[in-house]
Amino acid sequence: MTVVCLEALTFGLGHLVRAAEGLGERLVLLTRDPAYYAYELERLPAGALDVVETDTFDVDGVAERLRGTPELRGLISSTDTWMLVGAELAARFRLPGLDPEVLRLTRDKAAVRNLLHRAGLSRGRAVDSTDPADAPGQGQGGGLREAVLKEVGLPAVLKDSAGTGSQNVWLVRDESELDAVLVESAGRPLKGRLFAEPYFSGPIYSAETLTWSGRTRLLGVSSRLMSPEPYFREEITAFPVAFPEGRRIALERRLDEVLAAIRYTDRFAHVEFVLTTDGPEVVEVNPRIGGALVGEGLCRALGVNVYEAMVEAALGRRPGLMDADPPGGPAVAFVLGYPSAPGVLTGVDGLDRLADMPGSPLWYPVKRTGDPVEHLADSRGYAGIVYAEAETAELATHRAVAAANAVRVRTEPFPDAEPIP
Repeated sequence: MTVVCLEALTFGLGHLVRAAEGLGERLVLLTRDPAYYAYELERLPAGALDVVETDTFDVDGVAERLRGTPELRGLISSTDTWMLVGAELAARFRLPGLDPEVLRLTRDKAAVRNLLHRAGLSRGRAVDSTDPADAPGQGQGGGLREAVLKEVGLPAVLKDSAGTGSQNVWLVRDESELDAVLVESAGRPLKGRLFAEPYFSGPIYSAETLTWSGRTRLLGVSSRLMSPEPYFREEITAFPVAFPEGRRIALERRLDEVLAAIRYTDRFAHVEFVLTTDGPEVVEVNPRIGGALVGEGLCRALGVNVYEAMVEAALGRRPGLMDADPPGGPAVAFVLGYPSAPGVLTGVDGLDRLADMPGSPLWYPVKRTGDPVEHLADSRGYAGIVYAEAETAELATHRAVAAANAVRVRTEPFPDAEPIP
């Protein structure tokens, strides 16, 4: 009996293999590049899973692989890039899965914002590059500019409706910044379309949830410490944030309403929200488990392998985690390690110092020596992650930051780089 994984997040593959094995299933990973999972694969016993190298962007080719898979029982597609492909293939092979239209909606951030606004679950609405259309004579972005000023107001956030990893996200605080962003965004390749929404002020968090048959369980909340404005670079995460019980219950109820509004009935979700003076405002709904080390943090802090729920959902079973009382474990935190300048990654200094620091800090590599690091304003630029743990998320954050301060990611200029004045 086999469960196929159509690509995966950078970390968590080992937990997924062990979860499948515990449920009597064999895991098969379809991937374009097995080296992307080198850290996880090197730590698994030989033969723990089947790794099949194939062009995962070739939907018909992947379908042929699935037809040749013996006793295929489930398909997991937990990345933004391959999520819709996975949903379409699951429907084609009549495997358990969400309605592809629901996932298509969640991947459209502007549509989600407006749906929540109509449902009374958000104070702000979105306007995009097709609503209203650019009027003749206004120039590129002219219609969107007027819609931002009239319908959204400033400050506002302009971003890619299908973006990920904080890529192509701009904060505009006045009309001059709005004009500059409209020019800059016109030259960017977007996965969706450019749209604008209100900028909600306050700390940002991510709710880690599991939903089954329309009921949502809040597993916990991750903090999301970001870079200074105007960028939205993710830097530090900790889990679980200690919300007062009354606020936690109210948040779980709101998340249940949000996910019900978009007809998200089953599986993990990673819901980003801002805690404003008027309560939580959802930023986006990611129909998957959190990226980076969020999944690892859930496993350690809850004391269970949460990936078992992912496999159970792929098999069409009610996840045991919906009703379980996890034993609990240490709180966790991690810091994304960015270099100080773009260039070719040459190494990481200070890793030998981690063994003498509190919190059992670890380094999880994301990039390899020789890899290019071109973008430092969003999450494409981090080379690895420093992880630490403690009794509370606050203490874990202190330990992770202290450990990360000892680590330096080194780059050297690209060979053809022009001298910087």
